[in-house]
Amino acid sequence: MASYVSFAEFYDGLTENVNYTDRCRYILEVFRKLNHNTGKTLDLACGTGSLTLELAKNNVDVFGADASQDMLCQAQFKALQANKDIMFLCQKMQNLYLINEIDTCVCTLDSINHLTSEKDVLNTFKGVSKFMKKSGCFLFDVNTPYKHRKILADNTFVYDTDDVFCVWQNNLLNNDTVEIFLDFFEEDKTGKYIRTSESFCERAYSHTEIINMLNKAGFELAACYGDMTFEKPKEDEQRVIYVARKI
Repeated sequence: MASYVSFAEFYDGLTENVNYTDRCRYILEVFRKLNHNTGKTLDLACGTGSLTLELAKNNVDVFGADASQDMLCQAQFKALQANKDIMFLCQKMQNLYLINEIDTCVCTLDSINHLTSEKDVLNTFKGVSKFMKKSGCFLFDVNTPYKHRKILADNTFVYDTDDVFCVWQNNLLNNDTVEIFLDFFEEDKTGKYIRTSESFCERAYSHTEIINMLNKAGFELAACYGDMTFEKPKEDEQRVIYVARKI
């Protein structure tokens, strides 16, 4: 997986359309509907910690884990600014190791898609299961094969924020995998633009593949929704929410 050094610096600006407050409320409502007490909660692949912080603000006993040191530096800084004592671990999803058991795990914004082999996804699910108490809940979302084939595909997107100009180029490969190339152009104090680049891949998995891997890891499906809804995912759904319960 990529280290996301450049991406970490500009991630929050490029994802400013994500309303973490609303997403946090939605996640907590999902758990309420399932009569699940969040208890000790892991925000897996927490990135720059925006959701982690929102959960903490809602009195969730939460800590975060991510493979990118640069992302975690941003997360720790935001937690300190908000006067929240949140622990952050530098760990890969597929090599999860915890000292204590957890009651809940959340993994959002297509983080699972960054794992481009079924083996890594299964190892991630097994790791969460290993450290989760019986009847604990694992909520995660994934980009769908539809999004990879029809939306990302071989398309190019351009983002122009106050901090950076970003060109996002995609290349659709086999197995619903998209190769992503990011070019960042940042203006320095002299008016010149400095270019940095990042590249990584994301893979979409079918519903059947996800359910099979969850079952192998000791989970059963508790709920499956379209993004930010409580409805069954549509055929053209771009992101799907899964909630699995530890058997």
